Amino acid sequence: MQTSTQDRIVVAASRLLQRQGYVGTGIKQIAQEAQATLGSVYHFFPGGKGAVAVAAIKHSTEEFATLLRKALDSEDDPAEAVMACARQLADELRESGWIDGCPVTAAALETLGTDAEIQQACADAFRSWEQLVHDKLLRCGFSSQSARELATTVLSTLEGAEVTAQVNRSQEPLLVAGRQLARLVRTYQV
Repeated sequence: MQTSTQDRIVVAASRLLQRQGYVGTGIKQIAQEAQATLGSVYHFFPGGKGAVAVAAIKHSTEEFATLLRKALDSEDDPAEAVMACARQLADELRESGWIDGCPVTAAALETLGTDAEIQQACADAFRSWEQLVHDKLLRCGFSSQSARELATTVLSTLEGAEVTAQVNRSQEPLLVAGRQLARLVRTYQV
Protein backbone atom coordinates (compact mmCIF):
# COMPACT_ATOMS: atom_id res chain seq x y z
CA MET A 1 0.00 0.00 0.00
CA GLN A 2 1.45 3.33 -1.04
CA THR A 3 1.35 6.20 1.42
CA SER A 4 1.30 9.90 0.73
CA THR A 5 4.30 12.10 1.42
CA GLN A 6 2.38 13.85 4.18
CA ASP A 7 1.56 10.51 5.84
CA ARG A 8 5.20 9.40 5.61
CA ILE A 9 6.29 12.65 7.28
CA VAL A 10 3.82 12.19 10.14
CA VAL A 11 4.74 8.54 10.70
CA ALA A 12 8.47 9.28 10.57
CA ALA A 13 8.08 12.15 13.02
CA SER A 14 6.02 9.95 15.31
CA ARG A 15 8.71 7.26 15.40
CA LEU A 16 11.49 9.78 15.92
CA LEU A 17 9.62 11.50 18.76
CA GLN A 18 9.07 8.09 20.29
CA ARG A 19 12.75 7.19 20.17
CA GLN A 20 14.50 10.54 20.55
CA GLY A 21 11.95 12.93 22.00
CA TYR A 22 10.97 16.33 20.66
CA VAL A 23 14.21 18.12 21.47
CA GLY A 24 16.37 15.38 19.94
CA THR A 25 14.44 15.27 16.67
CA GLY A 26 15.30 17.68 13.88
CA ILE A 27 13.22 18.75 10.91
CA LYS A 28 15.92 17.61 8.47
CA GLN A 29 16.00 14.20 10.12
CA ILE A 30 12.22 13.92 9.82
CA ALA A 31 12.46 14.70 6.09
CA GLN A 32 15.26 12.17 5.63
CA GLU A 33 13.41 9.41 7.54
CA ALA A 34 10.24 10.11 5.56
CA GLN A 35 12.16 10.05 2.27
CA ALA A 36 10.82 13.51 1.57
CA THR A 37 12.39 16.83 0.75
CA LEU A 38 12.67 19.54 3.35
CA GLY A 39 10.48 21.64 1.05
CA SER A 40 7.76 18.97 1.24
CA VAL A 41 7.84 19.04 5.01
CA TYR A 42 7.38 22.81 5.05
CA HIS A 43 4.74 22.58 2.30
CA PHE A 44 2.56 20.27 4.41
CA PHE A 45 3.58 21.79 7.74
CA PRO A 46 4.28 25.51 7.28
CA GLY A 47 4.56 25.80 11.07
CA GLY A 48 7.74 23.72 10.95
CA LYS A 49 8.83 21.24 13.59
CA GLY A 50 6.10 22.18 16.06
CA ALA A 51 3.35 21.60 13.50
CA VAL A 52 4.87 18.25 12.47
CA ALA A 53 5.12 17.28 16.14
CA VAL A 54 1.45 18.05 16.76
CA ALA A 55 0.43 15.92 13.76
CA ALA A 56 2.76 13.14 14.94
CA ILE A 57 1.31 13.25 18.45
CA LYS A 58 -2.22 13.02 17.05
CA HIS A 59 -1.12 10.06 14.92
CA SER A 60 0.46 8.37 17.94
CA THR A 61 -2.66 9.06 19.98
CA GLU A 62 -4.75 7.10 17.50
CA GLU A 63 -2.20 4.29 17.26
CA PHE A 64 -2.17 3.84 21.02
CA ALA A 65 -5.96 4.18 21.23
CA THR A 66 -6.26 1.27 18.80
CA LEU A 67 -3.92 -0.86 20.94
CA LEU A 68 -5.74 0.14 24.12
CA ARG A 69 -9.21 -0.58 22.65
CA LYS A 70 -8.07 -3.98 21.44
CA ALA A 71 -6.58 -4.90 24.83
CA LEU A 72 -9.61 -3.61 26.77
CA ASP A 73 -12.01 -5.44 24.47
CA SER A 74 -10.03 -8.69 24.67
CA GLU A 75 -11.44 -9.42 28.13
CA ASP A 76 -14.97 -9.06 29.49
CA ASP A 77 -13.73 -8.76 33.06
CA PRO A 78 -12.38 -5.21 33.62
CA ALA A 79 -9.55 -6.36 35.90
CA GLU A 80 -8.40 -8.85 33.29
CA ALA A 81 -8.74 -6.17 30.60
CA VAL A 82 -6.40 -3.86 32.54
CA MET A 83 -3.88 -6.70 32.90
CA ALA A 84 -4.17 -7.35 29.16
CA CYS A 85 -3.22 -3.71 28.53
CA ALA A 86 -0.14 -4.00 30.72
CA ARG A 87 0.92 -7.27 29.05
CA GLN A 88 0.45 -5.78 25.58
CA LEU A 89 2.56 -2.74 26.45
CA ALA A 90 5.24 -4.94 28.03
CA ASP A 91 5.38 -7.23 24.98
CA GLU A 92 5.57 -4.37 22.49
CA LEU A 93 8.23 -2.55 24.46
CA ARG A 94 10.37 -5.71 24.70
CA GLU A 95 9.91 -6.45 20.99
CA SER A 96 11.12 -2.93 20.14
CA GLY A 97 14.34 -3.50 22.04
CA TRP A 98 13.13 -1.10 24.75
CA ILE A 99 13.22 1.93 22.44
CA ASP A 100 9.58 2.43 21.46
CA GLY A 101 8.05 3.95 24.56
CA CYS A 102 5.22 6.43 24.52
CA PRO A 103 5.99 9.33 22.15
CA VAL A 104 3.32 11.45 23.77
CA THR A 105 4.97 11.16 27.18
CA ALA A 106 8.37 12.12 25.78
CA ALA A 107 6.99 15.16 23.96
CA ALA A 108 4.88 16.21 26.94
CA LEU A 109 7.79 16.17 29.36
CA GLU A 110 10.20 17.91 27.02
CA THR A 111 7.86 20.74 26.09
CA LEU A 112 6.36 21.58 29.48
CA GLY A 113 5.58 25.27 29.53
CA THR A 114 7.04 25.93 26.09
CA ASP A 115 4.55 25.18 23.34
CA ALA A 116 0.86 25.40 24.06
CA GLU A 117 -0.18 23.52 20.90
CA ILE A 118 2.09 20.55 21.58
CA GLN A 119 1.06 20.49 25.24
CA GLN A 120 -2.62 20.60 24.23
CA ALA A 121 -2.13 17.69 21.81
CA CYS A 122 -0.47 15.70 24.62
CA ALA A 123 -3.21 16.56 27.11
CA ASP A 124 -5.85 15.57 24.55
CA ALA A 125 -4.07 12.25 24.04
CA PHE A 126 -4.04 11.38 27.72
CA ARG A 127 -7.68 12.43 28.12
CA SER A 128 -8.78 10.31 25.16
CA TRP A 129 -6.98 7.22 26.48
CA GLU A 130 -8.40 7.79 29.93
CA GLN A 131 -11.85 8.02 28.35
CA LEU A 132 -11.40 4.59 26.74
CA VAL A 133 -10.65 3.01 30.14
CA HIS A 134 -13.51 4.99 31.73
CA ASP A 135 -15.96 3.77 29.08
CA LYS A 136 -14.89 0.14 29.57
CA LEU A 137 -15.45 0.44 33.31
CA LEU A 138 -18.85 2.07 32.80
CA ARG A 139 -19.87 -0.78 30.49
CA CYS A 140 -18.85 -3.17 33.27
CA GLY A 141 -21.19 -1.51 35.76
CA PHE A 142 -18.88 0.88 37.63
CA SER A 143 -20.29 4.18 38.83
CA SER A 144 -19.23 7.22 36.84
CA GLN A 145 -17.07 8.60 39.66
CA SER A 146 -15.35 5.27 40.31
CA ALA A 147 -14.81 4.74 36.59
CA ARG A 148 -13.29 8.23 36.23
CA GLU A 149 -10.93 7.84 39.19
CA LEU A 150 -9.90 4.32 38.24
CA ALA A 151 -9.32 5.35 34.62
CA THR A 152 -6.99 8.13 35.77
CA THR A 153 -5.16 5.72 38.06
CA VAL A 154 -4.86 3.02 35.39
CA LEU A 155 -3.53 5.33 32.72
CA SER A 156 -1.14 7.16 35.05
CA THR A 157 0.21 3.92 36.46
CA LEU A 158 0.69 2.29 33.06
CA GLU A 159 2.49 5.37 31.70
CA GLY A 160 4.85 5.44 34.68
CA ALA A 161 5.40 1.69 34.56
CA GLU A 162 6.20 1.91 30.85
CA VAL A 163 8.94 4.47 31.48
CA THR A 164 10.32 2.35 34.33
CA ALA A 165 10.24 -0.77 32.15
CA GLN A 166 12.01 1.05 29.36
CA VAL A 167 14.75 2.40 31.63
CA ASN A 168 15.26 -0.98 33.32
CA ARG A 169 14.91 -2.94 30.07
CA SER A 170 12.47 -5.24 31.79
CA GLN A 171 8.82 -6.12 31.35
CA GLU A 172 8.43 -6.62 35.08
CA PRO A 173 7.38 -3.05 36.03
CA LEU A 174 4.49 -3.21 33.57
CA LEU A 175 3.48 -6.71 34.57
CA VAL A 176 3.55 -5.83 38.28
CA ALA A 177 1.58 -2.65 37.60
CA GLY A 178 -0.98 -4.67 35.64
CA ARG A 179 -1.44 -7.15 38.47
CA GLN A 180 -1.76 -4.41 41.09
CA LEU A 181 -4.18 -2.40 38.95
CA ALA A 182 -6.29 -5.52 38.42
CA ARG A 183 -6.35 -6.05 42.18
CA LEU A 184 -7.47 -2.44 42.65
CA VAL A 185 -10.19 -2.72 40.00
CA ARG A 186 -11.50 -5.88 41.68
CA THR A 187 -11.95 -4.00 44.96
CA TYR A 188 -14.48 -1.75 43.21
CA GLN A 189 -16.44 -4.59 41.62
CA VAL A 190 -19.80 -5.38 43.14
